[in-house]
Amino acid sequence: MKTHLLVRALLATVLIISASSAQAGMDLHGKRILILGDSITQNGKYVSFLSYFLQKAHPDLRYDIISIGLGSETASGNSEPDHPFPRPCIHSRLDEALEKIKPDLVFACYGMNDGIYHPLNAKRFLDYQDGIETLVQKVKQANAEAILLTPPLFDATAKKNLADADAPNFGYKTPYANYNDVLRTYGKWILLSKLPAIHKVDLNTPMLAYNQQRRADDSEFHLAKDGVHPGDLGHLLMAATILESLGLPLDGELPVVLEATLADPLFQKIDKCRQTRSKGWLDYIGYTRGKTVKTNDIESVEVAVAKMQASIDQLRKGDN
Repeated sequence: MKTHLLVRALLATVLIISASSAQAGMDLHGKRILILGDSITQNGKYVSFLSYFLQKAHPDLRYDIISIGLGSETASGNSEPDHPFPRPCIHSRLDEALEKIKPDLVFACYGMNDGIYHPLNAKRFLDYQDGIETLVQKVKQANAEAILLTPPLFDATAKKNLADADAPNFGYKTPYANYNDVLRTYGKWILLSKLPAIHKVDLNTPMLAYNQQRRADDSEFHLAKDGVHPGDLGHLLMAATILESLGLPLDGELPVVLEATLADPLFQKIDKCRQTRSKGWLDYIGYTRGKTVKTNDIESVEVAVAKMQASIDQLRKGDN
């Protein structure tokens, strides 16, 4: 996609969110940032891209980002019958995370799993709304501010075992063919609701537009090859959309930017540091996903991360 097409898609996002959140140019430096979400956030490449472009653009500023995404997680507490274990819910670990991490800002990206791959249903939709509302309330009670991201793209064109609206069973293995319409409904509610979040970002719209435009030239193209989990290009588009909404647009065609970024030693260090810190804090806060995982040590992780960040800072200042 050419740069002007990406910018056009992102501008649509900014126009949508501006009615409820005029936070373009929001400063993230000097604040402790917690990023929550499901397996897309646990993969975390978009978090690494965010950190990379922020640190590269402002080599003298500090960005304190902790992401603890968890695969299969929901905000609603719902789970499909054929899931191998009950899906975890963020509310089983949110209090612990807020107490121990003590964030100033909390990004939350939920919804992909909350519709449990079924057609739109009033109860599941209300459960999602209740889950997000409770999350925002708890963030406020912890003296932090919430930033809400809409569910990313579900790409039905990448799936083989799709089910129509009359199918007897739905789930991750046999998702509803028009499931992205469900996610877009969830996302519109986030954008148009009066939730006390200081910022909202529409991820689904630019991802859908980009996917469709690329597929017009290449029918084999998919941002998410399994329909759910974006590849590196999809994660870069997520990061670019968030950065655009914060007043830091990326310049260049996405595939070119991606190739240069992945090859940059600075990104490689930041990505490794992000992975180390994410895994350390995820396990320290603890979770149950079929089995329970809980560690008691975060100090050794933070010591290792501090050493990594010192090396990153040397490279940042040497590059500028």
